[in-house]
Amino acid sequence: MTKRLLESAFANLSTDLIADACVRLQVPLRIAPSGIHPLVPEMRVAGRVLPSRHRGSVDVFLEAMRKALPGDVPVVDNDGRSDESCVGDLTVLEARAWGVAGLVVRGYHRDTDELVRLGIPVFSYGSYPAGPRRLDQRGPLDLSSAQWDGFTVDGDDVVFADDDGVLFVPSGRIEDVLKVAKSIWKVERQQAERIQAGKKLSEQLDFDGFLAKRNSDPSYTFRRHLRERGGAVEE
Repeated sequence: MTKRLLESAFANLSTDLIADACVRLQVPLRIAPSGIHPLVPEMRVAGRVLPSRHRGSVDVFLEAMRKALPGDVPVVDNDGRSDESCVGDLTVLEARAWGVAGLVVRGYHRDTDELVRLGIPVFSYGSYPAGPRRLDQRGPLDLSSAQWDGFTVDGDDVVFADDDGVLFVPSGRIEDVLKVAKSIWKVERQQAERIQAGKKLSEQLDFDGFLAKRNSDPSYTFRRHLRERGGAVEE
């Protein structure tokens, strides 16, 4: 999927809907641990992962950018460290010069004022004024993948990020996931409009009918009820 099509498809969606679509399609959920957020509210980004693992020096970013394609999203793995920042204004300016769509950082950033002025979507776990005071040995995977808690991402993944968080989807499942996410969005919008028009969600989903069935069959779940009605809002 091209950069333009990906951005267009994500424009009216959210990471919440992408996550719901993954669950429905049984695509493993790979979500960055809570706490990561955009530099400025309402920033959002979607693009192919451009991974790198930070070892204390900016050279890894400069090297990674040489592989960048327009619309890529550098995903920087700094092991979630909170004792240093690993991305600042010069790094983000360099990224913009290579045409990337934004940055996602498993760690902290600095130069907040400058980054806000630049306006490029940056997602991190917060800000910290001091840069790295270490220089660790580079590893063989530093330019091919990024590690998160419990999973790894690489150039075969797409990252989606907004105010609710950051998640990753295999490139090979993108079209299916986006299609299902859009269908969920349509159903939810219709339900929201009906609520505003006076018809409660419990009425739309025949909650009374569910309670009656559950009373006669304690194993009968609400999710089963929703599936039977074609309105599985929880999956």
